[in-house]
Amino acid sequence: MSFDPAKTIGGILLVLALVVQPLSCTSSNRLEGYVYYRLNASPSTLDPALIADVSSAAIAAKLYNGLVRLDDGLGIAPDIARKWSISEDGLRYTFLLRRGVRFTNGREVKASDFKYSFERVLDPSTRSPNTWVFDKVEGAEEFLKGRAGEVRGFKAKGDYVFEITLKRPFSPFLSMLTMPPAYVVPREEVEKLGADFSSRPSGTGPFTLKEWLPDRELLLARRHDYFGGRSRVKGIAYRIIAEDLTAVTEFMLGNLDVIALPATAYARFKNDEKWSRYILSREGLNTYYLGMNSSRPPFDDPELRRAVSYAIDREKILNTFYEGRGRLAEGPVPHLLRRWKTGRPIEYDPERARRMIRKKGLEDLEVDMYVSADREVVDLAEIIQAYLARVGINVNIRQLEWSAYKDAVNKGEPDMFWLSWWADYPDPENFLFPLFHSRNLGPGGNRVRYVNREVDSLIEKGQYAVDEEERDYFYQKAEEIIIEDSPWVFFWHKTDYVITQPWIKGCRVYPVYSMDKGTDIMIDSSAVRR
Repeated sequence: MSFDPAKTIGGILLVLALVVQPLSCTSSNRLEGYVYYRLNASPSTLDPALIADVSSAAIAAKLYNGLVRLDDGLGIAPDIARKWSISEDGLRYTFLLRRGVRFTNGREVKASDFKYSFERVLDPSTRSPNTWVFDKVEGAEEFLKGRAGEVRGFKAKGDYVFEITLKRPFSPFLSMLTMPPAYVVPREEVEKLGADFSSRPSGTGPFTLKEWLPDRELLLARRHDYFGGRSRVKGIAYRIIAEDLTAVTEFMLGNLDVIALPATAYARFKNDEKWSRYILSREGLNTYYLGMNSSRPPFDDPELRRAVSYAIDREKILNTFYEGRGRLAEGPVPHLLRRWKTGRPIEYDPERARRMIRKKGLEDLEVDMYVSADREVVDLAEIIQAYLARVGINVNIRQLEWSAYKDAVNKGEPDMFWLSWWADYPDPENFLFPLFHSRNLGPGGNRVRYVNREVDSLIEKGQYAVDEEERDYFYQKAEEIIIEDSPWVFFWHKTDYVITQPWIKGCRVYPVYSMDKGTDIMIDSSAVRR
């Protein structure tokens, strides 16, 4: 099946052609010294214990801090903890805190604040969706079930030493401490405000919340006493714009300074001499895949699943339909996180796929593929449908709006479905345990309902290994088996693209949302056209 990418973006290109003109940063309703971003959805909460969406997490990163953070190489760097040590058995983590770090209410952060904040995530009354971040801590289970008044694995030893003890070694634990649930909050503000803490947060970050107009705009103002150094801009404004076309138009009018470049506008900007220089990119920590329900016929047969992988020319789809906006996936673990070489990836071989399907007597097999109503996803599904028809698999495409689609996939309704997974934290384990361990069937992440006890065992051994080389050995073996079993067709790791106005300097594309504290970006007044 041939496909012309230009056809899917024709509408937006017509509009862009009308608005792509030299611009100036002169909008009368802009706040001076503020950088204007687009969010495609309003944040659901700014309470770190409750955050479960990217919009909320991206803003929270600028309002709060944790013990540690991610550095540019995705390693672990000091944040409020100036240094730390891990016991030889991998169970005890001891953090030495900086002095003088203050919440926005002026009070200094103490070790007891981390104990409170982490126990609050585990407290059933908080109803946090993030208890899994701390469930490996000694005493967490008893506290969760109401059998203990505190978590014995969290200990404040004086004001500036905080200790965490795990039930057993867990290699990704430090990486998990960079996530929003591990941000510190002041007890007195949480207790005073109750549910309103979600919209009136008090943190330690480089910005404070100035104003929040739900579904319209959110303003962050610079703090002058931030321990990590003052931001280069006076503030950050987030405009809530659901439609890509509207966001691109607002960008072209100079009302937005930075936007994630929508797929529908990528070719137009990439091929524009004026704008291409302002496009920033970075390979993302994500994997896009076609999932096959491995718990029932016909895709409980790994050989049939492999036949599907052989039947689809992923590389051609990536380079034509997807315009090269990613890197071909060799397996579930992104290239940026994989410290080992995979075996030979499954390549396009339709003849082999046909032979495998005929051997099983499954010519004219009919399957249902569920997709969201997103236009790009529907177009991709039709391309996949055409490839599979050539080898004797007839695909019925069913479109659902997002919430119904997610619910159906979590319940295991479709034979096939299209999804992606984005890193919660930068560790190979995050692309193995949630997605392929039998403990996580359905909404836990293993939506293909894949069960392989050897894979379970290898992933667990990797989680508990203290030595990095040993850990990678187990993860590599697990990934090799997963690739061979083919519960997914591994498509690509999407590249993230951002476009900025000419007057914006210091903007970067971060592979993980928590890395962007908003302190590097600046406005070059000499480049602003007046």
